[in-house]
Amino acid sequence: MADSHKTKSVLGKGLSALIPRMPVNEEPLSPDSLPGDTGNDNVIVALELSKVRPNPYQPRLDFDKAALEELTRSIVEKGVIQPITVRRASEGTYELISGERRVRASQDAGLKTIPAYIIRVSSDEEMLELALVENLQREHLNPIEIAVSYERLIEECRLTQEEVAQKIGKDRTTVTNFLRLLRLPEKIKNSLRHDEISMGHARALIALPDEKTQLRLHGKIISQALSVRKVESLVKDFGKKKEKRGAGGSPGRSDGSFQSIETRLRQSLGTKVMIRKQPGGGGEIVIEYYNPGDLDRLLELLEK
Repeated sequence: MADSHKTKSVLGKGLSALIPRMPVNEEPLSPDSLPGDTGNDNVIVALELSKVRPNPYQPRLDFDKAALEELTRSIVEKGVIQPITVRRASEGTYELISGERRVRASQDAGLKTIPAYIIRVSSDEEMLELALVENLQREHLNPIEIAVSYERLIEECRLTQEEVAQKIGKDRTTVTNFLRLLRLPEKIKNSLRHDEISMGHARALIALPDEKTQLRLHGKIISQALSVRKVESLVKDFGKKKEKRGAGGSPGRSDGSFQSIETRLRQSLGTKVMIRKQPGGGGEIVIEYYNPGDLDRLLELLEK
């Protein structure tokens, strides 16, 4: 337990406490001009590609083939400009912290060695946090990969949303908005992964009350190439129509009125909200939360 606390306290100082920011080189780093691993940390050396193992905590799920081919051509022409980051593993091997695209492209380019920055990582928890934060800061991840990375930092590294925001240099609202994407139906998440819809489209769809309605509008976005502004307008109109359909009923609040309130609460709290009526005019409001960090966020909002 003491070691875990020590690790978190070091990580709490920020990623730069463990990985100093390396300037992007204007000239390629030639492995021939770099030394081999002499056992020192925080040094750039030349490593055999065959000894570099994949990162078990890699947040990237999708590797764009065209982008990888472009990087391969660049490496063939110019060499590797930015070193990968690794930690020492067992039996003379090394484990990637960041740079899997560079490793894959270098292998495709036929290179035998690669420039690497070696750092010391004392625990798997520290490795996970470094890998996620490093990739979030340096690699081009799609929105779902970013959201999954945030979720893992919260659940596996026991960070709050505020701590995640501090480490990646974003505000807390940004972290919350990405996490909300994980509640979308799998079909919509895949569409976002493959750049068929944008983050703006996805955020608008979250405000709809159920999966069926979300998928129906998602289909229109794809088939009609709807803009984000158009989708936001359709979502707003949907809420108004729900309210009108419930008007003119029995005394007291109509079903449409309750649905309108649910929509307003969902938009204000950034989560799913359900109002359940009970006989006698009472009822209950059910507010869902995604994880302990999300619960803390909701408590803060409600207290305000």
